[in-house]
Amino acid sequence: MKKKKITVLTGAGVSAESGISTFRDSDGLWENHNVEDVASIEGWYRNPSLVLDFYNARRAQLPDVRPNAAHAAIAGLEKDYDVTVVTQNVDNLHERAGSTRIIHLHGELTKVRPENCCNERDGFSEETVFDIGADAIHIGDLAPNGAQLRPHIVWFGEAVPKIEAAIEAVEAADILLIVGTSLQVYPAAGLYRYAGRDTPIYIIDPKDVPVRDGRITHIKDVATKGMQTFLEQL
Repeated sequence: MKKKKITVLTGAGVSAESGISTFRDSDGLWENHNVEDVASIEGWYRNPSLVLDFYNARRAQLPDVRPNAAHAAIAGLEKDYDVTVVTQNVDNLHERAGSTRIIHLHGELTKVRPENCCNERDGFSEETVFDIGADAIHIGDLAPNGAQLRPHIVWFGEAVPKIEAAIEAVEAADILLIVGTSLQVYPAAGLYRYAGRDTPIYIIDPKDVPVRDGRITHIKDVATKGMQTFLEQL
């Protein structure tokens, strides 16, 4: 029998219990930096050294962080369902927990690319994106094409190349599960609207949900406990 499709949209809340900090709850500060300075294309143009140092520090911390029970529960859904994870997170905790089909909307922390690559229409290819693990990059570290390397992150002010793939995953879902996202950062915040008219939507978040939709069941809890409740309801 064909497996039902579950599309899981995740945000910072799913990784918060692993010790990865968020910035939505702290007045726009992320690790004591203004988000505009370290997570926008304008910030990169103003001070690329600061941006590189910031992501070098985030990358160096990643090997010491472990997937939590929410990541594991999402990966475990693959036993009985056809699962696609659409994540706004740049960490690799979904991969490390065992999820096999992941769309990273906002890029990946362990990867870098030339700052002059690529145009928004064509997106990025394996030939232009390099996985450096937990290593650091600095001003003067160049890609094979001679351009400065930059984090493979989609910053504020940049297009989201994988949004179309994410929309297709939501449209195809028999069940949409949203875990640990404030539904405030667009375009990801609007993805749930592409779910089918009769598709049930579950949202796991300890805070009130800023949307009203008859398809939504709100599990008001942190990601790890909320996933337990979701599995029971399934």
